[in-house]
Amino acid sequence: MRRLPSPLPPAPRGALDAAPWGYLAAIDVHGCVPARLGDPEVIRRFVPAVIDAIGMRAHGPLHLERFGDGELEGWSAMQFIETSSLTLHADEVGGRLFVDVFSCRPFEPAEAAAMAAKAFGGTAALTFLSR
Repeated sequence: MRRLPSPLPPAPRGALDAAPWGYLAAIDVHGCVPARLGDPEVIRRFVPAVIDAIGMRAHGPLHLERFGDGELEGWSAMQFIETSSLTLHADEVGGRLFVDVFSCRPFEPAEAAAMAAKAFGGTAALTFLSR
């Protein structure tokens, strides 16, 4: 494997030892039901339900838009939460869903992943980072 040079300088001494500021759950769901990915009402129900299930509170309105060209056209959503945000991108053509939850307060990422798989069909893969 070829390693590419990093355009960023190394982290300051001790920075990697600091307590995490927040937590990121990157949820990829494959094999989704395309009709669910293309239905804005499914997304409108999912976002507040998952926010509630992980113990967060929405801040402001849900932003939900359909845009893009050709096979890249699809729904995207963004919801601020009091501790950061949730973003969602639906790929109807590929049957995939991508959900990112970032919060400075700990939460249960597996719950969010399970809810995404149930709401949209398919199988969820979860990547969880402390940052």
